Amino acid sequence: MNKHTLAACLLWLAAANVGAQTDTTRNRTLQEVIIQQRKDDGITRMSGAANGMEIGQDELFRAACCNLGESFVTNPSVDVNYSDAAVGARQIKLLGLSGQYVQLLLENMPTTQGAATPYALGYVPGAWMKSIAVSKGASSVKNGPQSITGQINVDYLKPEDEPGLLLNLYTDSHLKTEANAVGNLHLGHHLSSEVLAHYERGLMHMDENGDGWHDSPLVEQLHLQNRWKLAHGRYIMHAGIGYLDEQRDGGQMADYSSNPYRVLTGARRLEAYMKHAFLIDRQHNTNLALLANGDIYTLDGTFGPTRYGNRQQRINAQLILEHEFSSMHSLSTGIGVDADRIAESHSSLPLHPTDEYTPGIYAQYTFTPNYRYTLMAGLRADHSTFFDRTYTTPRLHMKWVATDWMTLRASLGKGYRTPHPLAEHHYLLATGRTLNLLEPTLEEAWNSGVSSTFYIPLANRTITLNAEYYYTDFISQTVVDYDSDPTKIIISPLNGQSFSHTVQVDASCDITDELNLLAAWRYNHVMCTYGGKLREKPLQSRYKGLLTVGWRPMLALWQIDLTLQLNGPGRVPAHLAADGSLCSESTFPAYLQINMQITREFRHFSLYLGGENLTNYRQPNPIVNAANPWADTFDPTLVWGPVHGIMLYAGIRLNLWKI
Repeated sequence: MNKHTLAACLLWLAAANVGAQTDTTRNRTLQEVIIQQRKDDGITRMSGAANGMEIGQDELFRAACCNLGESFVTNPSVDVNYSDAAVGARQIKLLGLSGQYVQLLLENMPTTQGAATPYALGYVPGAWMKSIAVSKGASSVKNGPQSITGQINVDYLKPEDEPGLLLNLYTDSHLKTEANAVGNLHLGHHLSSEVLAHYERGLMHMDENGDGWHDSPLVEQLHLQNRWKLAHGRYIMHAGIGYLDEQRDGGQMADYSSNPYRVLTGARRLEAYMKHAFLIDRQHNTNLALLANGDIYTLDGTFGPTRYGNRQQRINAQLILEHEFSSMHSLSTGIGVDADRIAESHSSLPLHPTDEYTPGIYAQYTFTPNYRYTLMAGLRADHSTFFDRTYTTPRLHMKWVATDWMTLRASLGKGYRTPHPLAEHHYLLATGRTLNLLEPTLEEAWNSGVSSTFYIPLANRTITLNAEYYYTDFISQTVVDYDSDPTKIIISPLNGQSFSHTVQVDASCDITDELNLLAAWRYNHVMCTYGGKLREKPLQSRYKGLLTVGWRPMLALWQIDLTLQLNGPGRVPAHLAADGSLCSESTFPAYLQINMQITREFRHFSLYLGGENLTNYRQPNPIVNAANPWADTFDPTLVWGPVHGIMLYAGIRLNLWKI
């Protein structure tokens, strides 16, 4: 059975999950009430000690949101950029630092680490997501020591949600098409099942700037999951399996050269997870939980003359015990192990498998004397067999509701991370520069931050004003160095200082019942030592301005969203021009992007039409020496802005619950 037939079967199975249920007037009225309440399902601030926000479906629906990488268009804290102009993988940035320092969780379990990192955002379909929680700074120690700049936790739609079928169909002016299905079935009072299916395919070879290269690769992806929930008495079980297959076709156009430079990747991922929870004492909320997940990920790639592949096998397991001694004191403690093996192959470099086992133990205490004060202190200890090192991770979060209109938070914590230099940066294989790899080191950093939230009354409305500052200081780091030698890219341990300062101010307000605004400004000062000299991090905007406007007239039957992004200037490192001459270090300019979407709601479906990058701004010549990719001056990795212009899209969301 080929994957197209398999996708059709899963879509049919999801549709079959609708079931034969009688639709009554009472049911229809209840659904209408839920739709009216969707306004509360936008962005809400986390109530705990950690500084963060939860992004609900309403906020996700304000943009196309085809996958997790496209879910932060209206978010002032998270940036998403292309890593290069050849592979076309999207990378996030939080607190001015790359996405590998953000721990990605799927329903509070670590996911897509190591080899899958460059494409992880594209592996989470937008139509499957129920919410996204983004926390900044050193987060909870429960999920491991990896979080340095923050955590992103994705919640999928649940098997226990109302039985029925949800469909999402999408296409755009680049002829990228998508089909998504989520079907739920309740098998009695205790057991429920869910089937999720996603298929996407790009059909048009785009070359808007005429350099003979794909502006972004054609992607064909099939992603399937089956999830279950069993709840009986004090016992709850969640479990599921998944399969992903993705092919990327990029590089030089086939008809542009007799010997085109191709960039091709193929990835497969098998995953499984389970959660078992037993409530021991309801009065003190004492519960014992066993969580485990694992995956097998395989990537095979062609980067011009270079062949590269990797295979990762990963298992993570945790046993957690939580207990509330009283309304003031609670404790969470647990043990776990993370087992990871990555085997890489390269057509000209000798590479050896990396095996790492990391057992760990943690305890996290929360003190809440009253609703105004919260203190959360955590400590964990882990041992890495790869580095033969035991390390401790302390973290502290404090929250003070000073008045009814002001809340203050502070955090301090350490983070550790095992880097996989080539697996996480394999897109660098597409460059003509020589790639030098030195032995990796365990990455270690301190993160500290303060934030304040003010609720300012204005007439009968409230303005929410947030101001925050974060500082990240690396003790050890794996650095991608463009500056030491313009003919090389060197990935080596840090030899000097590396730090980032991030300041952000944002304000939001519902001007009327139909109109809401959000305005934000963020400044990044990110420095790192390259070639013995402390320099500004390259290809990083120094500031970002954001303005979003949401208008829901006519009883929220229409939704009109406008987003303006001003991306500041940054540094372009010295590099060789096409003729081999040296282009000295320079600065790229600030640029403006505008996105817009119009949505029309109906009883059981909604239609949406939108456009991205309506200013049609594109980075001039994102590929150095695109005409001669076999030369050592060829470089598609110096990307700092959009690589394609205006993109229009349209889609339909069908909510067929209990029809």
